Amino acid sequence: MSGAELIELLRSILGGGMVAIGALAALVGAVGLLRLPDFYTRAHAAGVTDTLGAIGILAGLAVLSPDVLVALKLLVVLIVALFASPAACHALARAAFRTGLRPVLDGDKLPPAGPGE
Repeated sequence: MSGAELIELLRSILGGGMVAIGALAALVGAVGLLRLPDFYTRAHAAGVTDTLGAIGILAGLAVLSPDVLVALKLLVVLIVALFASPAACHALARAAFRTGLRPVLDGDKLPPAGPGE
């Protein structure tokens, strides 16, 4: 195996691993959306795992990209996602709180589950 083939193999393994980690983070976030009790915990789970998933997938795709220009574009999208996703999650939580939606605290009872839950 030549040096170029070894580098390509390592790049494929690293990129594939990063994409897999990002996909796993997105999957954990989806489970969190289904399992957590109220809006704020769901928003937190979605915001954190969405950001981590985007980092993993976009960075992995940048590593796998054969073209440097495509990799740079993916990294720009990654940087935008790093700022936009947490800011959007914060804005949603703040708007919900200002409209009167209060978080479920430790001593509070959860509302009964409806027919669709």
